[in-house]
Amino acid sequence: MTQQDFGPDVTLDQPAYIDPTARIFGKVSIGRGASLWPYAVIRAENHVVVLGERTNLQDGVIVHVGQAGTHVGAHCSIGHRATLHGCTIEDNCLVGVGATLMDNVVLGRNSIVAGHAFLTEGTVIPANSVVMGTPGKVARTANNFVRTRMNAHAYWLNALAYAEGRHRAWSEAAHRRAMAEELKRLQGMAEAAG
Repeated sequence: MTQQDFGPDVTLDQPAYIDPTARIFGKVSIGRGASLWPYAVIRAENHVVVLGERTNLQDGVIVHVGQAGTHVGAHCSIGHRATLHGCTIEDNCLVGVGATLMDNVVLGRNSIVAGHAFLTEGTVIPANSVVMGTPGKVARTANNFVRTRMNAHAYWLNALAYAEGRHRAWSEAAHRRAMAEELKRLQGMAEAAG
């Protein structure tokens, strides 16, 4: 996919993979190594949508603007059928299957939102949280850096494979080796950070 496939207000900084069924409208910036999977939709009519480096929007994700734009940091995974509406997600987060984040939600770095959680307008979640429920609340605190980065890394590797027409990369020995190497690297980073 190229920028002209989506219009003049879409900026693509060498994404790893954009599925042909993905739809992008309005002022949108997609970071290096990011991926959009089947039927992901982004609409940004009056504000902006920004996706960070190596962030993935999985199948059926809907991203829209609300009272403000939607900003998703680097190395985030937005699970199947999740909805992001005018919210901010900091780096290294995982939003579970079918979760919804409404206007002016701020999700702190290294956080996980459980599947089907619903974060109401203006909810602010501190870094290193695990969020569950409707309405979404912090269920516990944990540094999820390694876990969330590993998920994003797996999707980045898969996106590179899909871009080459390889749809079974996760079953390959090379994928398992690459994941083991990344796990070791990230654990070292986490230990060094204390």
